[in-house]
Amino acid sequence: MEKKEVKEQLEFARESMGFTPEIMQLIGGEAPEWFKLYRASDKAMWTDTALPAKTKVLMALAVVAGRLCSDCVEMQMKSALAHGATKEEIIDTLGVVFVTSGAPGVNACKSAMKKLLK
Repeated sequence: MEKKEVKEQLEFARESMGFTPEIMQLIGGEAPEWFKLYRASDKAMWTDTALPAKTKVLMALAVVAGRLCSDCVEMQMKSALAHGATKEEIIDTLGVVFVTSGAPGVNACKSAMKKLLK
């Protein structure tokens, strides 16, 4: 992948999410051949199809919380807010996390909640 394509993808991420995830910047600079994987998945995730992008991002939030990735939770929570999710929709999503992953899944969200849902 050319540097121009990496730059375009990073800009697409920033426009779609409201920020550019640090991991994307690192991979784009250090391993552009792997960065191609982001392009297709990002477009599928952040484009309204049968499911609106906001719904897909809330689903992603639930998945990464269930996998106990607090850094990923913060990124997906920021993305959800950028896609128009309300605090109430995020809290409902965390309710699903509790049902499917228990308290550890919700606990993975506490730092992001303190930072983003004031």
